[in-house]
Parts: sequence; structure tokens; C-alpha cells
Amino acid sequence: MKILMVLTSHDQLGNTGQPTGFWLEELAAPYYAFKNAGAQITLASPKGGQPPLDPKSNEPGFQTDATRRFEADAAATAQLANTLRLDSVNQRDYDAVFYPGGHGPMWDLAEDRHSIALIESFVAANKPVALVCHAPAALRHVKGTDGRPLVAGRQVTGFTNTEEEAVQLTKVVPFLVEDSLKANGGVYTQAADWHPHVVSDGLLITGQNPASSEPAAEVLIKRLRQAA
Repeated sequence: MKILMVLTSHDQLGNTGQPTGFWLEELAAPYYAFKNAGAQITLASPKGGQPPLDPKSNEPGFQTDATRRFEADAAATAQLANTLRLDSVNQRDYDAVFYPGGHGPMWDLAEDRHSIALIESFVAANKPVALVCHAPAALRHVKGTDGRPLVAGRQVTGFTNTEEEAVQLTKVVPFLVEDSLKANGGVYTQAADWHPHVVSDGLLITGQNPASSEPAAEVLIKRLRQAA
């Protein structure tokens, strides 16, 4: 199994002057789920190199066994420091793609033409696409092979409006993940805030929040094993 993980390169939380980036648990938990399954992992980001970490995601209250393991893993942190530029990757080299969240993707991956084309190429090649938390924002402009929004008529989830309210960023983000998925015709479902919730519809796998990142990775692994 060869899995591409795509991270944000965006490090500013709107006009607040505060930093943002990717959410560590949403990288670390799937990373080790994939590693434990024997997968080869490649990391990429729009700008390449070291993606920005949302510092909040490494505060004590948000640390997990997976985040601590990642931080202490020299090979993993070296890989993170040297992500490939997104415009240099090709879906032909991978079996699936996984997008961790954090608020960063709301600004760059949602609008990045290379990311949009990459997701569309995975779908066209009948390969699974998984995104968690804020990363389903990257589906905003993605079209299916029929030319309609990829999420139209599909079961999807992502960070809820009420979760965004709880972190007091409703007025800061450029749009709301839940609203965007619904506006594109997605059949949106959710669990209680902060509880794991993963939805799988055809090739598309989405997770609601950080707690959903490892379960989403497990669903992706199962899908790849079934296809093997």
C-alpha cells in the first residue's frame, strides 16, 4: 500500500495575527495506523518542505500517544520537514490519498488547483480519497467524473458548525466546512460534537473531527485491503 498524505502550507489564522496550520493528531494517528498496516507513506504540501503545525494541537490537553510518538520519532519528523511539493506528485504513484485537517486547509487546499486536480485524478482512477475535520474543505471545488461537485448526493461529514462555534472561529474562517459540503449537495451527517464519526460513500471517506482521524485511516486501510 502506498498512501499519499497531503498537508496544508498555510500558517495564518485569517486576520487574527495568530498562527495556524495542520492539526498534529490528525497527521500522527493516521500516520501510525498506516505504518502499522505496512503502508509506504509519502507526505506532500502545496509549498513543500516543513508544513506549519498549529501550535494549539501540541498543547498538553491535545497531546495523545500518537502525537507524542510522532514528536519522538526522528524518521517521521525528518519526513515531515521534507514534504514534497504538491505540484510534483502524481496519483499514479499511490493507491490512496489522505488529507489531515487543522484550520490551514480552509485557506490553501480549498483553493489550490493542484490539490483539486489531484483529488479529481484519484477519483477518476477509482482510488479512495479520505479527508478529516477541516480537510473536507479541500473538496469545495472538486468535481466528479460527471462534472458535478464530487460530494453531490454523497454521504459526507466534516467539522461541524457547532464545533467551529465552540472554538470561536466561526467569524474567522473563510467559510464553514459543514455549510460548504451541504451547499455542494453533500448528504451531511454528524455525531455529537468531538465524538468520532466517519462516513464512507464509494471512494470518498470523510471524518468529522480530530477524534475521527484514526477511525478514518482504518476505514481507508480496510478499503485498500478489499481492493488488493
